[in-house]
Amino acid sequence: MCEIDYLIMPQPISTTGTGVPNNEAELLGRLKPGTVFMMGDNPALPQMPTQPTLVDFIERRGSDITVRHLLSSATRAANDGHEDKVVMACLLHDISNLCFIRADHGYWGAQMIAPYVDEEIAWAVEKHQALRYFADESVGYAYPESYVRFFGPDYAPPAYIRREAEEARQHKWYMTSRLVTLYDIYFFEDTTVPPIEPLLDVIGRCFRQPEQGLGFDGSPVAHMWRTMIWPNNFL
Repeated sequence: MCEIDYLIMPQPISTTGTGVPNNEAELLGRLKPGTVFMMGDNPALPQMPTQPTLVDFIERRGSDITVRHLLSSATRAANDGHEDKVVMACLLHDISNLCFIRADHGYWGAQMIAPYVDEEIAWAVEKHQALRYFADESVGYAYPESYVRFFGPDYAPPAYIRREAEEARQHKWYMTSRLVTLYDIYFFEDTTVPPIEPLLDVIGRCFRQPEQGLGFDGSPVAHMWRTMIWPNNFL
């Protein structure tokens, strides 16, 4: 059997505005017998099971930094005695960053999990997008020093973020999302990844795992999970 050479076309959103040349024409010109665009399982990635679970996505599609971040946030919230909803929101707050999209990740993440979790958890994931930019001294939350390094000292969030943060502060679930920001700590220098096993009971209680597997249950967000299963698909 002849080996197949798979071409991977970068997703438009990953290169737009970066100065990286658009290589669509060059890749199209490389098509020939035995050379095709990637569709389906990329052998460079861990293969997903036929009925993938949330844990499968965390373990098989997350970058080292993102997985360490999510597990550390949730583990610290659990160790501090917070209720399941808070722990689960901490575990899922950056779920979009695993292998999907970083821009407006709180909103994307909330949509991805909405069919499978309590409304309060999805709300907290969405609103942390805005709340993380604004300090709340009453609960000990300061503007993250890491954001000064990430965005510069003069960065100001856009109007929609300021508006959403103010609305969230008046909401009955404000503290759930605020706690997410308190545990939204970056762990770049911490090489220890907390085990996921102590969190499995919380996941079992709080996440409605579809029998067909995430991506195949016909939900309005199934395509988002399928995109993480096959992130290099041409179309």
